Amino acid sequence: MDRPPFRFGVQATNASGGREWRDTVRKVEDLGYSTLFLADHYLGPGPAQRAARTPRQDLAPIAAMAAAAAHTETLRIGCRVFCIDYHVPAVLAKEAATLDLLSDGRLELGIGAGWSDVEYAAMGLEFDRPGRRIAKLAEVIALIKAHWLGEELDCSGEFVHVRGYAGRPRPVQRPHPPIMIGGGGQRVLSLAGREADIVSISSVPFVARDADGLDPQQVAERRIGFVQEAAGDRYRKLDVESSPYFTEITGDPETALADIAKTTSISAELLRDHPNVLIGTPESVGELLRSRRESLGVNYVTVQQSQIESFAPVVALLHGR
Repeated sequence: MDRPPFRFGVQATNASGGREWRDTVRKVEDLGYSTLFLADHYLGPGPAQRAARTPRQDLAPIAAMAAAAAHTETLRIGCRVFCIDYHVPAVLAKEAATLDLLSDGRLELGIGAGWSDVEYAAMGLEFDRPGRRIAKLAEVIALIKAHWLGEELDCSGEFVHVRGYAGRPRPVQRPHPPIMIGGGGQRVLSLAGREADIVSISSVPFVARDADGLDPQQVAERRIGFVQEAAGDRYRKLDVESSPYFTEITGDPETALADIAKTTSISAELLRDHPNVLIGTPESVGELLRSRRESLGVNYVTVQQSQIESFAPVVALLHGR
């Protein structure tokens, strides 16, 4: 499979203050990661967060992305991913263009249709059915691309109504900053194949067989098939991004698998071969990633804030290769 070289990101969402955030983002840059991602969640501690099962996230994404850009020179910045219903689309387009301008062209704009009905409810938002959320996502992406062209806007659809002004500022990157679209279903991955520069594929469920009788590897293969079919010839230039759900760099992978199995009740056998698990030495994880790039197309891997240092040897082995 003809795929782009590897690159790596970190999703970091917490800091106790400005100095800690500055030190974190500089470490990410210094260790060779390509990108610093935030996330788009807003629930602090309480029953809503427990019900939503969203991870702790103290930092709001836009301000934290701006600060990260200000404290680094080459590190790309993004959010994995902005939820369309949490932001006024015309405002998000301008915020994103400003981030690209002030970072000297280092923005990657991740955007998705939303998934946490509990978080929506906690924030007083209506959680529409999937088809309508994905239709809105398509209109918002069209608006953002139009805004970034800098010409007078006239975008009118079922969800987006913006007209009578030109988008400013123009982003630095041409034709526009890379757009990442995230999801796991056929409709959103087909949209991503048509419109995105980076396709972010959600984690595969941790079940031996899904409702269609597919094992996790087959589910992942089906998902990348949706992207390939929609993208056509442009697929070979797309970055395909994914974040392992369980990651551990260790010389004793069997013990690590057993520990995860004990705490999650997911069998070690299922974990061992799951496409969203990376456990082993830097060398074995590197070989596994090469294999998955060939079979699943994934060339862009994002790890969590707690893994910045432990995963760095893998970055050193594979980045740009």
